[in-house]
Amino acid sequence: MLLLEHFAARPGLHSLADIQHDLSLPKSSLYMLLRTLVNLGWVETDATGTRYGIGVRALLVGSSYIDGDEVVAAARPTLDRLSDDTTETIHLARMDGTSVVYLATRPSQHYLRPFTRVGRRLPVHSTALGKALLATHSDEEVRALLPRRLEAVTEHTITDRERLVEELALVREQGYAVDREENTLGLRCFGVAVPYRTPARDAVSCSVPVARLTADHELRIKSALFEARDRLSVATRRM
Repeated sequence: MLLLEHFAARPGLHSLADIQHDLSLPKSSLYMLLRTLVNLGWVETDATGTRYGIGVRALLVGSSYIDGDEVVAAARPTLDRLSDDTTETIHLARMDGTSVVYLATRPSQHYLRPFTRVGRRLPVHSTALGKALLATHSDEEVRALLPRRLEAVTEHTITDRERLVEELALVREQGYAVDREENTLGLRCFGVAVPYRTPARDAVSCSVPVARLTADHELRIKSALFEARDRLSVATRRM
């Protein structure tokens, strides 16, 4: 499992020496583990058999998680409608530790749009999705979860935990979170938590390039997100 998580976080192929350096495992044991995973299809190698990366079987397992998730299935009509209402990129994501993971996306209808994919993992503190989810936790829980100094993804990322805690109070008050180019320069995102659990574990967001974001468009996005949140609350009530 340690090896699979290592490869999942580092796309591409890696040498045995690099993997050993990162994981501090005995070389002989590491080699045997890798060969076993290769034989089972969980890890693949290059033509020389000396560099290793994640295998296709991991994709099958990951896809089965999405295909079997009741929330993803229930959210599909709402995500489609939200995409039509906003014409922008839509995400459904789940909190996993200090990250959010995309469970479903709907691409923007415009030429200028962000790159997205299911399975993408982003820091919880630098995204509207993550901040919307963090706001459903108490301040004490947030402090326990996050380090005092947070990673700067862009020059706009909030890196001070106490400043983030202050912003979460505003998120609770207004009902939505905003990523102000904190994860991707030139991109602003708005997110709301889906309250079928307390604290929430899933959230929905809308991402729009700053160059296309007008005051009226922002109001439409927020209104559409609130409507989507309400529809999802009904659809996931018994989950």
